[in-house]
Parts: sequence; structure tokens; C-alpha cells
Amino acid sequence: MDIAQKLSILADAAKYDASCASSGTSKRNSREGGLGSTTGAGICHSYTPDGRCVSLLKILLTNYCIYDCQYCINRVSSDVRRARFTAEEVVKLTMDFYRRNYIEGLFLSSGIIRNADYTMEQVVRVARLLREEQGFKGYLHLKTIPEASPELIAEAGRWADRISINVELPTPADLERLAPEKNLGRIRGAMTTIQRRIDQAKAEVKETTKAPPFAPAGQSTQMIIGATAAQDREILDQSSSLYRHHKLRRVYYSAFSPIPDASQRLPLMAPPLVREHRLYQADWLMRFYGFQAQELTTPDAPQLSLEMDPKLGWAMRHPQSFPVDVNTASREMLWRIPGLGVRNVDRILQIRRWHRVTLADLQRLRVSLKKVLPFVQTADHHPREIGSAPWQQTLKPAQQLELFAPATGVVTGEL
Repeated sequence: MDIAQKLSILADAAKYDASCASSGTSKRNSREGGLGSTTGAGICHSYTPDGRCVSLLKILLTNYCIYDCQYCINRVSSDVRRARFTAEEVVKLTMDFYRRNYIEGLFLSSGIIRNADYTMEQVVRVARLLREEQGFKGYLHLKTIPEASPELIAEAGRWADRISINVELPTPADLERLAPEKNLGRIRGAMTTIQRRIDQAKAEVKETTKAPPFAPAGQSTQMIIGATAAQDREILDQSSSLYRHHKLRRVYYSAFSPIPDASQRLPLMAPPLVREHRLYQADWLMRFYGFQAQELTTPDAPQLSLEMDPKLGWAMRHPQSFPVDVNTASREMLWRIPGLGVRNVDRILQIRRWHRVTLADLQRLRVSLKKVLPFVQTADHHPREIGSAPWQQTLKPAQQLELFAPATGVVTGEL
């Protein structure tokens, strides 16, 4: 099998892993020697067959795997065409694509060959060849294996900008049922080891700039959504715990894709993609808007609404908190107003230093007035409490939704 055929198989096999963003690393460029850069423009983006835009060469070292994770197309019991790169082939592809300006770095994962340590040795070998022999200074993201020895994971962090370990499924029970070779406790134990080493490296860099870096872009993980009956409330609880205890840069959510010859324990249909989108919105609220995971759903409604974004859903469940006076409210309360994002909240606080905020000020900030008007009070706008006005009480639920969430489905812009 030639290298082009291997690339076709192993690039397609890697498309299911979403945790491949290239943000957060230190700035490096070839003007200081070597080849490549983690900054700068001119990178041509490529698209996977399912429409995802990536600027990394995203491949598996091999799609052979000794594990039998039921949700994975590369599981040992799957009847798929197999391929395997040598370390030298991955290095050649990376360098060739970078010189052609196709990519800005490499995302490398792998099925488990023989055992975890042997596989991790091969992944680390690729990174070492790129950094030491080729002088490659571009972005490098390595997928690590929690069962591998701490020494191998430590070496991976030495060469990589970011390393990641996928938790795969939201709960221990889900993993035990669909991926018995994996263990959530073991995965989180490896995350703890990585985070301690990251913290140690940061402390060493403060003492001397010659200290070797360790995964300067941090670590991330991925959860598959919709392969089990786990509710959004459980998923967000798990994500919140990962952020709190392991300081993860990102938790990525990947909607389950039905696979050929699937187990009867898996659903026949993929979840709606808008569910993945709502989880990302909720995740954003936890990371940047001060929301707690338990605030975004309720015990009676453990799923995020598909019709409205999570912040709007919270606002509709707490009408007593609105309208908010934008001239006196705290930053944290302004963050909770639907339609106001972190940037516009900062601008409103600046405006307040000079004069009272009016609707004209919000218009100049390009705030969606149709979305924020029911929730804010300005110097020239004084709405009644949400739901108290007679005309609001006569609206049917569908009409209220149209008023408060005019953009249903996948929404964009500030929350």
C-alpha cells in the first residue's frame, strides 16, 4: 500500500476526533531558526468529508486497535480497511504539507498497537523526529494514552504544544458498558499527572527562561454525545469537574455518528447536531460567563432546549431577575443578559463611566435590541417585569418563543 492510500484511510479515520484546535500555544517562528511557525497568516484550510474545517494534518498513526470500543469504527471487531504509517512517513507528510502551506501543524492520534507503551513510543518518535531532526517549529498536538507509562507521557509533553486524553463518554457506567478496556478513573488520574507537570513547567519558566516547556497549550479532551442515554445535565457536570480539577483548556463535544456493523447497544440514529451546538454554548457560559453547570438545566428538565440558547433558557426560568438596569448592575449580572457578550459588557461598563447608557448606546454597540429589550432597563427604556405585562400574558408559548428567541435552531453571535 503506498503512502497516498494510507493517507486516504488514516485521515478519514481521524475525522471523528474533534479535539484538534491549535490555540493557546507559545509563539515560535522560523526566523529564529528551524522550519515552520505557530503564528502568521497564509495557511490554507482543508475540509474533512463531513464538512469540518481543519488547518492541521489530522491523521492516525494506524487504525489497527486491540480495543473493542463499541462506538469506534476502528475497534478490533470492525471490518474496515486497515493501514499503518511508519514514523518516517508521518514526518515526510507533515514536512511536505507544511512547505506547500497546506497546514499549520500536526494532530496525531493512533489506535492501540500491541499495548499502550508500544503505541505511545511510536507517537513520541514522530514528535521527536519532527522537532530534533527536522527543526519543525509548527503546532504539534499529540493524543496520549492513559495506560502508557508516565515517562512516555512526560516525553510527549516535552515535544507537543498540546496533549489530550479523551474521556470518550460522560459517565463511568457508559464506559464500562461500551468500552470495557477503558476506565474513567484511570483517564482522570493521567490528566492529573499531566496537569501537575504543566504547572511545574510554568513555575520553572518563571525562574529561568531556559527551562524546557511542557505542553504550553495545555490539555483537552472529547466526549461523544448521543451514543448513550446520558443527559445534558450529566455531561455538563462532568465537563465542569474536568475544568475545575484538571484545568482543561477545552472539552470538545462530538455528536455520535452511526457506524457500519454497529452494536445493538448503540442508537440507530445520530442525535441532532443542534444538541452538540447547545452543549458548546453551555460550555462557553461556564467558562466565560460565570454560570455553574447546575444552573443551565434543572432536575425536571435535564436536557438543554434545542429551541433556545442556554442563557435565554436560564433567563426565562428566572423572570424575577429581570429587567436588569445596565447602568447599575454588576459585571456578573450583565453577563447573564441574553444578547450581551463579554466584549459588549466591557464596553457598557466603560460607557457608564461617562454617562448613563441609553438604547442608542446599545445600538452603536450593534447589540440585537430585539433580543435584549425585554431583559434590560436603560436611561430611556423601562420595561415591566418579564411576563407581567397584559399583552405578554396573552401570548401562547410559541409566540413567546418567537419574541424571546427569534433565531431558532443553530444560533451564532454573542450569547
